[in-house]
Amino acid sequence: MPHDSLPPVAAPLVAALCGGVGAARFLRGLVDVVEPRQVVAVVNTGDDTVLHGLSVSPDLDTVTYTLAGAISRERGWGLEGETWAAMEALARYPSSSSWFGLGDRDLATHLFRSQRLGDGAPLSTVTAEIAAAWGVEVSVVPVTDDRLETLMDVEGEGEIGFQDYFVRRRHSVAVRGVRFRGAEAARPAPGVLEALAAAGAVVICPSNPIVSIGPVLAVPGVRDAVIARRDQVVAVSPIVAGAALKGPADRLLAELGHEVSVVGVARIYAPLAAVLVVDVADAALAPAVEAAGMRCVVTPAVMRGAPEAAALARAVLAAVAP
Repeated sequence: MPHDSLPPVAAPLVAALCGGVGAARFLRGLVDVVEPRQVVAVVNTGDDTVLHGLSVSPDLDTVTYTLAGAISRERGWGLEGETWAAMEALARYPSSSSWFGLGDRDLATHLFRSQRLGDGAPLSTVTAEIAAAWGVEVSVVPVTDDRLETLMDVEGEGEIGFQDYFVRRRHSVAVRGVRFRGAEAARPAPGVLEALAAAGAVVICPSNPIVSIGPVLAVPGVRDAVIARRDQVVAVSPIVAGAALKGPADRLLAELGHEVSVVGVARIYAPLAAVLVVDVADAALAPAVEAAGMRCVVTPAVMRGAPEAAALARAVLAAVAP
């Protein structure tokens, strides 16, 4: 049964632009509100990388594992009950990727993905196969089947890969710029533009605007498709009371010249979305959000558990309901 008091309802298609943990938690609440088959999750692939010889798609897997109810509750990524015997054995050997661990059960996903990609299957097909194997009814779609790589320009070093920045350096180095290599030549994966055009609501999930939503919008055609639906687009702020709930979004905003507040988020999203949903902690900033060009909806937005995520999803969909 859903975690809130009302059952899921038939609703027009919902298209969601997604990063990792924050988006996954929101989606878990969303499928307690609407039928999962009515949801298309368009997921960032700029974080994708090759590690230990395997193709790894962190945001796609976080979304899939969360919707399957298999995500690690403590970490927010990887699988619950994971073991690390393979990584412990790998430590015996010299490895340039030893800083990035993959759990034993999680390895199966990467082995399968790598084999299928090597066979010539596109990432969107492989992602659908993985989601189906986990019993996920949401349509989980990578934003593109083409190579897309988020590069971080960090002080003193120049450009490094996102996972090098995020995992190896624990996002502790100052960033001067972000680039999405391959974006210009990338094409939206099958179904992405169609979902954005047909959706009754388009949701920009509470993900990092720079490195989670940014790569999605960088794929040619996606930003224009979202702008074309602006009146039906609602964004959820990942910043609450001037800070990110998880990850480096607040520091990245500051380092790249944005105001670290819901007002700064509004200035980024105003061309794309008609509504910004903010937490009650930021209620006093609602007039400034509206001055930035977005209608502001104030509601509890911190997803401490499934009931809060479902309540947030209801408020988000109500914000753009006809």
